[in-house]
Amino acid sequence: MSNSYVSERPAGADAPAPSVTGWSGVVIFAGIMMLCLGVFQVTEGGVALYHEEYYLVTSSGSLLQMDYAAWGWTHLLFGLVSLAAGAGVLLGKLWARIIGVLIAFLGALLHFLFLAAAPVWCTILIGMDVLIITALCTHGRDVRRS
Repeated sequence: MSNSYVSERPAGADAPAPSVTGWSGVVIFAGIMMLCLGVFQVTEGGVALYHEEYYLVTSSGSLLQMDYAAWGWTHLLFGLVSLAAGAGVLLGKLWARIIGVLIAFLGALLHFLFLAAAPVWCTILIGMDVLIITALCTHGRDVRRS
């Protein structure tokens, strides 16, 4: 009979668990916001593809001088990428955090361009984009641990 002790604890179980910070809530917020953005973009893309008269705003023409099919497909693809990235952020995936940072950066850049048109709203959105970028870059792994 052997006196060897077989531990049922996994290797490294004596090491303390990494601490989860309050930032995991902000990372979850970022993931949920990306999911919402994805739903909005997919809806906007579908409307542009199947009911393009919806975006006609003047009697003399349209708001934008571009092909609604191209606009619809662009929004549809962007929405699907946002949906996938939002779900990935909630699962703690690195690739999703990278895409999330890119989406938030593009959002902040776009809001900066429209700062003169709506200064208060764009400032709020830029601040939210910076918060999302900070949360995803510095505390994105916290979601996986929680």
